[in-house]
Amino acid sequence: MFKMTLRIRDRPLMRECLAEFLGTFILMVFGTGVGAQFLLSHGKISSPVAGSMTWGIGVMMGIYVSGGVSGGHINPAVSVAMATLGRLPWYKVPGYCLAQCLGSFAASGFVYLVYWEALDAFDGGFRQVDGTNGTAGIWSTYPQPYVSIWTCLGDQIFATAVLLICVMGISDPQNMQPPTGLFPVSIGLLVMALSMSYSLNCGNAMNPARDFIPRIFTALAGWELTPLRYRNYNFFWVNIIGPHIGAVLGAYIYQAFIGFHWPLPPSVDIPIGDLDNDQEKPWSEKEREARRGNSGSTNSNHTKGVTSEHDKCMKIASINKAFAGEVRFRRSARGQPHAT
Repeated sequence: MFKMTLRIRDRPLMRECLAEFLGTFILMVFGTGVGAQFLLSHGKISSPVAGSMTWGIGVMMGIYVSGGVSGGHINPAVSVAMATLGRLPWYKVPGYCLAQCLGSFAASGFVYLVYWEALDAFDGGFRQVDGTNGTAGIWSTYPQPYVSIWTCLGDQIFATAVLLICVMGISDPQNMQPPTGLFPVSIGLLVMALSMSYSLNCGNAMNPARDFIPRIFTALAGWELTPLRYRNYNFFWVNIIGPHIGAVLGAYIYQAFIGFHWPLPPSVDIPIGDLDNDQEKPWSEKEREARRGNSGSTNSNHTKGVTSEHDKCMKIASINKAFAGEVRFRRSARGQPHAT
């Protein structure tokens, strides 16, 4: 009975949101965990390269956990980009984004609890954002002192656009799509490479749930409003707006250069006269009477006429079904809405 009350098979949106929650939780547990271990050990355990690798593995595992249910977005910017392409209904976007944010917040809390004592040993219980004892960077990204806010915004737009161009290429069924089981590996390697390439300026979040939500957590967990007030409230919004703009831009760049231009499959025109296996034969007088429902016709002739009509209708329905599949395929090739 307890199992039955927990099952929500008939509520697909709820299942997808739960998958997004858990997938984002897994991503953040890996990513913030490696950051905490590196910083709190004064760099003796782990390294920046290991941090980039762990973020990539976190993405990979998060997609493995959630991808079969929801598509494994684990990033509000990705969900919005898929919705603009018609690949995710807009009514699902708020639920996806909320689930991703809640998963990120829950992961931030668990990592804080795991490293609570290490945090106190590191900073003496006095939480700081930057400086020698700054620890807020475990959860969120902060820019270099010499980098302007507009450079940070451009950095996030560019990196997220590259992320989505590559994600679109990997997931395009017309392109060199990897096997389904290797899709998370490909995305994980992609995030790892981007992290190794573009983290200097401002940490390369590329994901509002990965940066803004942990920033809110640190503001509530002892760092006060400093994570939000950083640079006079003129940085926290960069990792919200930048990834959303970059994701939509990257998705449409891929479509404009590749996705919209795949050749359409050839159409097959079947003459109506060829629906039967043999050539059409003229109706006999008895068959005409059976079709008109003449009471004087025999049952066998009536059955024969009805069966012939039934077979023809079934063949027309089969062709219509194939045509509908071709339309869906063409829409998918053009990035238009299609059923998932």
